[in-house]
Amino acid sequence: MVRVVILGAGIGGMSVAYELRGMLGAGPAITVIGEGDLFSFTPSNPWVAVGWRTAKQIQIPVATRLEKKRIAFDPVGAERVEPGRNRVWLRDGRSIDYDYLVIATGPRLAFDDVPGLGPDGGFTQSICTTPHATAAWDAYQEFLQDPGPLIVGAAAGASCFGPAYEFAMIVDRDLRKRKLRDRVPIIYVTPEPYVGHMGLGGVGDSKGLMESEFRKRHIQWIVNAKIGAVRAGEMEVLEMNEDGEIRRNHVLPFRYSMVLPAFAGVDAVRQVEGLCNPRGFVLIDKHQRNSAWPNIYALGVCVAIPPVEQTPVPTGAPKTGFMIESMVTAVARNIQGDIAGERREVQATWNAICLADMGDRGAAFVALPQIPPRNVSWTRVGKWVHLAKIAFEKYFLRKMKTGNTEPVYEKYVLKLLGIERTR
Repeated sequence: MVRVVILGAGIGGMSVAYELRGMLGAGPAITVIGEGDLFSFTPSNPWVAVGWRTAKQIQIPVATRLEKKRIAFDPVGAERVEPGRNRVWLRDGRSIDYDYLVIATGPRLAFDDVPGLGPDGGFTQSICTTPHATAAWDAYQEFLQDPGPLIVGAAAGASCFGPAYEFAMIVDRDLRKRKLRDRVPIIYVTPEPYVGHMGLGGVGDSKGLMESEFRKRHIQWIVNAKIGAVRAGEMEVLEMNEDGEIRRNHVLPFRYSMVLPAFAGVDAVRQVEGLCNPRGFVLIDKHQRNSAWPNIYALGVCVAIPPVEQTPVPTGAPKTGFMIESMVTAVARNIQGDIAGERREVQATWNAICLADMGDRGAAFVALPQIPPRNVSWTRVGKWVHLAKIAFEKYFLRKMKTGNTEPVYEKYVLKLLGIERTR
């Protein structure tokens, strides 16, 4: 019996597990190895951090849902991968053998790159995980009792800027509703060379659009920013010039701060020779396969993608939800072909599509392909984006509960945008 093991029970891992079962039928054994027993819809974390959602509303138990599709689940987490023996070691000392391994772990959150960064022993909040977002909501409630300066942003090397923009505008909206906005100066701190860069070199007129949105909301910003250190109520920010030299040293006071860290590869895979780059991201070809270990596939935030361009302060390229869905389909089809003895070379499109909520409206960013020059590059703002993101949350949670692999929402939205999932 063919054995497929999937590392990660997030958006990518759960999706590829369901899609593989749908394509392969009942024969192969599929096992998902997760970190804990809950699936979280991470795009909703900014809403959790301001109390617009609870963790319970965006999480579901994994084991019972996968069991209905004859997919095994182990929540203890992976300790290390041993490709030479086609084996994954678990944190409790057990091991699971595989014929095909799919790595969909997501990233390690590199808070340790900056002294004082992060919610665990540091002084800033995070929305990268739902437990972090829940802790951010607890801290936010305390902040509301005695509001003051608020810093939102991302650390040098960050690659996922959408949630930072979302949080800045969502918290602005929330404070206005509470009639506290006049007591809270907000500043956005980012390694991007300009607001709206997004790690993509800009998308359409995203620079002008995001600057305009920030001005409307009285949100100030510092770009080309490298956070040097964070202390209780104080952030040291080095503003660089175009040559990467220090232009100005800011010491910013804050009562509340949410900063996205840079990402790195997870410990279970990052030390395997030939599998990862120096930062720990999984090396793959255009078919999502690793060249050194061709029975290992990877998808999602854990894969190695080069920066779109060199910037004075390092920025990474984002991997959006729709891009991950494209990777899921490519991985599933290629493994299906391998098992059938028909080597397939399905490619993910890797188009960058982001729906960013602004509290009452939203912004849609579309870059096809991700790396310029592009066939399509535009940004739109409207109420429809806010509603589309809410609809996608409800749709995707239902999809994870039922295991339905028919990508109804994705196909509908992508068709409207003129985009294909794979090629």
